[in-house]
Amino acid sequence: MKRFFVFAGLIVCSCLHAQKIDNLINAKEVERIERVLSSDSLRGRKVFTPDIEKAGDFIIKEFKNAGLKPLPGKKDYRQSFEMLRSKTVTTQANVDGVTVPEANVVVVSPQENVTVTERSGFEKVTIGAKDNFFGQAINALQGSKNTVVFIDSSFQKNLRRIANFAKQIPSTTPTIVFIVGNGATQQYSITASQTFERLPLSNIVGVLPGKTKPNEYVIFSGHYDHLGVGKPVNGDSIFNGANDDAAGTTAVITLAKYFSTIKSNGRSIIFAAFTAEEVGEYGSAYFSKQLNPEQVKAMFNIEMIGTESKWGKNSAYITGYERTDMGKILQENLKGSNFSFYPDPYTEQNLFYRSDNATLARVGVPAHTISTSKMDSEPNYHKVSDEIGTLDMNNMAEIIKAIAISSKTIISGKDTPTRVAPENK
Repeated sequence: MKRFFVFAGLIVCSCLHAQKIDNLINAKEVERIERVLSSDSLRGRKVFTPDIEKAGDFIIKEFKNAGLKPLPGKKDYRQSFEMLRSKTVTTQANVDGVTVPEANVVVVSPQENVTVTERSGFEKVTIGAKDNFFGQAINALQGSKNTVVFIDSSFQKNLRRIANFAKQIPSTTPTIVFIVGNGATQQYSITASQTFERLPLSNIVGVLPGKTKPNEYVIFSGHYDHLGVGKPVNGDSIFNGANDDAAGTTAVITLAKYFSTIKSNGRSIIFAAFTAEEVGEYGSAYFSKQLNPEQVKAMFNIEMIGTESKWGKNSAYITGYERTDMGKILQENLKGSNFSFYPDPYTEQNLFYRSDNATLARVGVPAHTISTSKMDSEPNYHKVSDEIGTLDMNNMAEIIKAIAISSKTIISGKDTPTRVAPENK
C-alpha cells in the first residue's frame, strides 16, 4: 500500500510538472514574443539603428518581468561596448624588400596609426593553400593576441570579406594583419592610417542566481540583430528575421520565464540576447571575454528553430555534437518523450564555429548551437520573406520545452558536460 501511494504521488508530481511547463511554454506565448521581435515596426533590427534599440527595450522588459537580475556589478541589463567603424584607410606593406599591392593586405586594428614589423613581437600565423581559410581567420579575429597572418595567394580574393569585417570592429580588438605572402618571410613592414566613427552597441543580459552553485554558470543565448531594411522585393523591403534569430531570442525569453518560475536551478543561469551577430559575432565575442570560462559549465545557443528540421517535427540538431557529451546528456533527459536531438548534418559548413557559441567553445566550454535550419535548402534565409507566417509556433514551443527538460540535470548541477578538447578545435 505504501509503495502504491509513493507511485501515485510520483504520477501526480509528473502531471503537475507537465501542466506547469505547458502553462509557461506554449504556442500562444511563443507567438506573442515572436510577433513583437519580427514585426515591421522594428524594421529588421539592424545594428546601429533606433530599431535594434527598441528591440533591446522589449527584451529588457521581458527579462525584468521574469525576475532576472543584472550581471554582478551591472546596474541594468545592457552590456554595452563600443564599435569602431572605419571611415578612411590607407595601407603600405613591404615584404623582404618587395612592395605588396594594397589589395593584398588588410589591417584590422582599433588604432588610428599602425606600424608592424618582424620586431613588433606579434604572433605569426600561416594559412596554406589546403587550410581552412575562414576558420583560421576567425580564430585570429576573435583571439586576444596581436597577429600577422600570412595567407596563400589562392585566398587573395577572400581578403575583400576580411576587409568588410574590418570596417566595423570592437574597440577591444587586437591588431591583426592579413597579408598575401609566404610564412617563411624574414622581414616585413606594414603601416596603416585610418579614421573612425565610434558607435555604441549592447547585448541584453540577465541572470537567475543559482541556489547551490551560484558561481557556476549555464548560458542560454540567441542573437536579436538582423539585416534591417534593404532593396524591395515585390514591394517588401524589411528583412524581419523571424527565424534568424527572433526565434532564438524568443526561446531565451521563454526559458527565462520558465526557469525563474520553477526555481530549481542549482547553478546560476545567464540569459543573453546578443547584438552584432550578423556583422561578425561581435556581441557574443565581447560577452564571452567578460566571463571566466572555467565557471561556464554549458552554453545553449539557440539559432533558427522556427521551421522543421530535416527530420520533421519534434527534432533539432546540435552543432559540434561529437566534441562533448552534452548532446548525450540532453537526449538521456528526454527519454520517454517523442523529441530527438541529432548531430549536426551540415558539418561541411563548419557551423560549430559560425555562431555565437564559438568564442566560448574555442576556450573549452561545452558551448553548442541548437537549430532546425535546413542549411542546404532553407528558403527564407536572409530574405525579406523571413516573416512570422513562415514559422510553426507549435513546433517552436515543443523545441523550447525539449531544451528546458533536457537541460534540467545540467541546470541543477547533477551533470557537467565534458569540455571541448583543444586538439578538436
